[in-house]
Amino acid sequence: MCGITGYIGKRDATPILIEGLKKLEYRGYDSAGIALLKKGKMTVCKKKGRVDVLAGLMRKNPFKANLGISHTRWATHGGVTDENAHPHVSSDGMFALVHNGIIENYENMKRFLVKKGYTFSSQTDSEALVNLIAYHYQYRTSDKDENRFLEAVRKALIHVEGTYGIAVLCKDKPDELVAARKGSPLLIGIGKDERLVSSDVLGFAGRANNVIYLEDGQVASITKDNCDIISIGNTPVEYTIKEIDWQLENADLNGAKHFMQKEIFEQPKAIENAIRGRISEDQATAILQGLNMTPNDMRQIDRIIFCACGTAWHACLVAEQLIERYARIPVEVEYASEFRYRNIPIEKNTLVFVISQSGETIDTLEALRESKRKGFKTLAITNAIASTISRESDGGLYQYAGKEVGVASTKAFTSQVAICLLIALYIGRMRDMSYSVGKDIINALKSLPETIEKTLKTAPQIKKIAKKYACKNDFLFLGRLDEFPIALEGALKLKEISYIHAEAYPAGEMKHGPIALICPECPSVVFACAEDVLAKIVSNAQEIKARKGAVIAITCFPEAFKDIADDIITVPKVHDSIRTIIDTVPAQLLAYYIALERGCDVDKPRNLAKAVTVE
Repeated sequence: MCGITGYIGKRDATPILIEGLKKLEYRGYDSAGIALLKKGKMTVCKKKGRVDVLAGLMRKNPFKANLGISHTRWATHGGVTDENAHPHVSSDGMFALVHNGIIENYENMKRFLVKKGYTFSSQTDSEALVNLIAYHYQYRTSDKDENRFLEAVRKALIHVEGTYGIAVLCKDKPDELVAARKGSPLLIGIGKDERLVSSDVLGFAGRANNVIYLEDGQVASITKDNCDIISIGNTPVEYTIKEIDWQLENADLNGAKHFMQKEIFEQPKAIENAIRGRISEDQATAILQGLNMTPNDMRQIDRIIFCACGTAWHACLVAEQLIERYARIPVEVEYASEFRYRNIPIEKNTLVFVISQSGETIDTLEALRESKRKGFKTLAITNAIASTISRESDGGLYQYAGKEVGVASTKAFTSQVAICLLIALYIGRMRDMSYSVGKDIINALKSLPETIEKTLKTAPQIKKIAKKYACKNDFLFLGRLDEFPIALEGALKLKEISYIHAEAYPAGEMKHGPIALICPECPSVVFACAEDVLAKIVSNAQEIKARKGAVIAITCFPEAFKDIADDIITVPKVHDSIRTIIDTVPAQLLAYYIALERGCDVDKPRNLAKAVTVE
């Protein structure tokens, strides 16, 4: 969840590291720090707060070096303090370390190290690891060993239980940086006479055109012009150098006020990219070669499980509705964070999908591994090419939505839903879906970019509605059938960026408890584009009004709400298969404008991170 950058080369490391950290600010953090090494002298500067605070301190106390590591921390072990910020230095002053992940057995490590005379100045698990490296360097390696630094890190990591992405400096080795990963992403960027390390390709800040993706259980010795990688078991590793497509990694605001705003308005293009080349109009079906399954393989599937977290989990709920409706296969949706801890009975003809925008979500990655461990075909939907999930899955589909920087997911969610509809179409046409139904879905998919553009034109109206309700501290979101997951997503967006308490329920469940919340201070957002249950949702809205609750209707049937709703957001009437995507856009805009009215930082909401890489 945190950000790591490292540099070794011929240039001054400080501005490069600070620039890299700024590129990673979107990931979420509460403190930042830097360690620099030159001719055996190490200097460390770290401070709670934003990267700009750190940059200011470095300007006041400049230290030029060609080797350094830096970090943005999202607190896990220990509070938000200067002492708990990274980098951490071993108590003998020999090593500095930055760490993403969680060391689960750090307390045992700490007790052992205290007995050996090592001291601690923070509450973090990471400080135990840097002291363990120092211990192995002093007592478990030889000063005659050319690879003593690498060996100390490797031997220390053998004892670690948990996850890590680390970059380490050693005072004895002013021309070497060591990095390692297990469960937390880490990449090595290759430039001319320089190497960079980061937890995200954006941390290279456009300075490297080629990259090495470290795999779990690998440790790398990095110099300005070389990289040697071994396994934790001390086996040399052959690696592949890949080219970075900076077009896919673009993260500029391009005139927008916030990344969230930019990404909401990028949804027509994101959807267009998601479906491009994946439609066969002649056959009225989808072309999904990335699934790596033959038509016969697919016909054998009689059950599908979707696993994801957060917004991606809501996309899975929509997928459940779409696949059951159009492909006639039972679908179950599991929280990835629960999947590997449950003993779920899974029959042999089950297909598992995992969805993760970043491709690095640790819970989803572990769900994928658990599924594969049990022998099930496991496919991925992800937006990050060469991410860990995309590399470890048996196949899958990229979203091609472009880099999503805003912590609150927008364009990634709607492109995930579009891809799930393609999957429903693909499987359905292999079974009993008619050509005409397939053709209708294709026409609906093709119309999506233009229809989203029309829906985005509601933004000025929604901005006015946001001003009206921004003072409220409780919201209720209601929907039926496939609009219930959109109610969940709308409530989540509002919670994430405006810190308003919001609940979502299937509208039919309102009388079974949530109706107790209805009052003038708790507005209700009602999704009403499903014609077959329109009368039911209108009835729910009437029940809210009878109890003096405000109703905001998002509907393509405005006449049905003209005497009921306080505010009506009219969206285009579309084919049933795509209505959830259209419903989502006003909910995103409502959350965005309410957050602005409340003075919230929509791109960096408190306590949240873009990529959740710790359990």
